[in-house]
Amino acid sequence: MPTKQSGRKCSTARRMYVRLMMEVVGRALQATSEVDRYVQEEAAVMPDDFIFEMTVMPDGPALVVQKQTDGSLRYLGQKTPRKPDLSIQFKHLTHAFLVLSFQEKTSVSFAHDRILVDGDLGHALRVTRILNQLEAYILPRFIADRAVKEYPVDLRLSGKLRSATRIYLRMAGNLFSTVKAS
Repeated sequence: MPTKQSGRKCSTARRMYVRLMMEVVGRALQATSEVDRYVQEEAAVMPDDFIFEMTVMPDGPALVVQKQTDGSLRYLGQKTPRKPDLSIQFKHLTHAFLVLSFQEKTSVSFAHDRILVDGDLGHALRVTRILNQLEAYILPRFIADRAVKEYPVDLRLSGKLRSATRIYLRMAGNLFSTVKAS
């Protein structure tokens, strides 16, 4: 039987994992919007300076992304500079962990009432499609199949590797620029 101490360690480890994954996903969203035409087309419909957050209730971790005037997405970190236009909120850390550890699809989590959406549902679906595209690119197929509602039928291994490489290189470049500026 687990003790309170082991329960706290598990909760702390999950919080650290979710925080790390929020950072990775935020940076990957920025990188993907800079290199992928599908993501650029999805983001183009959002208004300029559109801000969306994905957060764990009641007090994080979180990721905040803003659509730039050039159509790309910019990762802003965990704090939103103003009230977001769209907020996707996991009701509990455990729910975020299930999705971000790819044990449960976002659509399944939403269907089980583990996620709240505050904002335009059309934009929420657009963000979900962007996230699905990102996951299809950067995750191995056997994991992506568990994470996304529908794996893109036209995504071949060569295209996946080329896109994933461009995304990871862009993420590394963005991270290096952020560290250098600090």
